[in-house]
Amino acid sequence: MPDPTDLDPSQLAAAYADARRARHGGRPWVIVNMIASADGATTVEGLSGGLGGPGDRAIFSLLRALADVVLVGASTVRAEHYGPPRKAGQKVAVVSRSAELDWTADLFTSGAGIAVLPEDGDAVPVPTIRGGRGDVDLAAVLRQLDGEVVLAEGGPTLNGQLAAAGLIDELCVTVAPRLLGGGAKRIVVGPPAAEPTTLELAHLLEEDGFLFCRYVRAAATDG
Repeated sequence: MPDPTDLDPSQLAAAYADARRARHGGRPWVIVNMIASADGATTVEGLSGGLGGPGDRAIFSLLRALADVVLVGASTVRAEHYGPPRKAGQKVAVVSRSAELDWTADLFTSGAGIAVLPEDGDAVPVPTIRGGRGDVDLAAVLRQLDGEVVLAEGGPTLNGQLAAAGLIDELCVTVAPRLLGGGAKRIVVGPPAAEPTTLELAHLLEEDGFLFCRYVRAAATDG
């Protein structure tokens, strides 16, 4: 298996290219990108950065470059201190039921941050997309997002909502060679999906014991 950092940028981009990435069903193609330890923990002391390595960072940057919109939960934005994206014109859509975010943070003052809130949520001083009442209806929100590719970066609760609604088209998982134990959350947290999504393994890369798995929804279709 090739190492991600042994591949030049064009080779790595080709490994993650897929002609099926396009709007379908009235919404963008949704990629979930996460890292977990070998025993399933997604964070070390509350942060994902303690699990990663050079290959994971290379793939993170590549997937960011592919995305038109980054979708992320409010708790992850707070814990990871999200700032404006490097890609010109890219938006970061932050999902929150409570609208308890720092609207003076660089992410929002730069104009890159979008609040994703329920229709009956509080008014906020930044651009907003709304869907659902009481909780965010992610299917309704995705239909309102511009672009062909949305990259969801978690956390696990947001991933669980996407999975339960059958909205994940691609899952990129880095498995770190560490055993952590404890009570850290797994990649997806929440109620089971009414209809489980069947995935196909598109490729598997390896570097220094890290596994980089890319799964794609089986029989994904445009429409």
